[in-house]
Amino acid sequence: MKYESATFDNDGRLAIEGEKRPNRRWWIVGIVALVLALAGAYWGFGKSAAPTTMASKKDAMPNVSVVVPGSKLIARVVSATGTLAARREMPVGVAGEGGMVTRVLVEPGQWVQAGQVLAQVDRSVQSETAASLAAQINVAQADAAIAESELKRAKSLVDRGFISKADLERRTATRDAALARVNVARAALGEQRARNGRLDIRAPAAGLILTRNVEPGQIVSSGTGTLFRMAKGGEMEMRAALSEADLAGLPAGVAARVTPVGTTQSFKGQVWQVSPVIDPQTRQGVARIALSYDPALRPGGFAAAEITSGGARAPQLPNSAIQSDSAGNYVYVLDGQDRVVRRKVTLGDVSDEGVIVASGLTGTERVVLSAGAFLNPGQKVKPILKSAQG
Repeated sequence: MKYESATFDNDGRLAIEGEKRPNRRWWIVGIVALVLALAGAYWGFGKSAAPTTMASKKDAMPNVSVVVPGSKLIARVVSATGTLAARREMPVGVAGEGGMVTRVLVEPGQWVQAGQVLAQVDRSVQSETAASLAAQINVAQADAAIAESELKRAKSLVDRGFISKADLERRTATRDAALARVNVARAALGEQRARNGRLDIRAPAAGLILTRNVEPGQIVSSGTGTLFRMAKGGEMEMRAALSEADLAGLPAGVAARVTPVGTTQSFKGQVWQVSPVIDPQTRQGVARIALSYDPALRPGGFAAAEITSGGARAPQLPNSAIQSDSAGNYVYVLDGQDRVVRRKVTLGDVSDEGVIVASGLTGTERVVLSAGAFLNPGQKVKPILKSAQG
């Protein structure tokens, strides 16, 4: 029987002959080298990853167009409706004693001059009366001539003693009375001619005939009423009904644009009078807008007006900058760290140029122009400044 020999190592442990013992020193060296390699790799990665991460975060911020709107003078535009009318309407009736109308010389829409005859009234009786008065003047003049001749003869005889001074005075008085009767006859004829002239219906001033309410054969008198209506000088106006709040800041002289109903044509005008009273029932007053004559402006028609009154300074933004939700209208502005901040705004008039911001902005903020729906309050962005004119 063969036995293997047993030996003991330096630590006193039993070692079997022929068994390889691992070299612990090499194991320790390997472990230390591995630890050092891992530490070096971590240190190098940490140094290089930090700036890379910061750069990537910066590159991830969205580019956003912003604008500083400033403030501009915004005209106040007041809308109103009302009726068209003659600025100075003149009713024309019978000025004299009247009679039967023989001729009507004008039609509605026709221009006339001051004193022009609009209609003629029969004057056959009045003409005969005038002729009689003219004859009476001739009679009175003949009597006056005889009285003057007798007075001259009496003056030549008084010095000879054939006629007394009392007789001369009587003849002088007779001559004076005859001359007075001539003047009376002339005055009567002038009065009759004036009455005859008033039989004709005449235009009191130059202007445009609006209506005609008389026909030949009609009997007219001073109580008949209005026969013609005229627009003095053809001037028109719109009587715009406005609330008392709109009237409060509306001075005379401001520009307006009037558009009659049924047309797209607008006419320039000017407010020439603002009502000094307010209707207690409707709480409205009237602004009278002067207009030049145009056939499209028909008195009695309905029209709409836009009155430009005064103005105030306010920011103006494009429609793309305005956002809205259940809480109301708002815009996004950027703070000093380029973070998005929600700002509530109140809007004013909207036009082709943009939207007026009545309150909520001073005009010095950087306002996000677009892409507001994709941003969130507090989000950091990279601003790109645009000009206020777009």
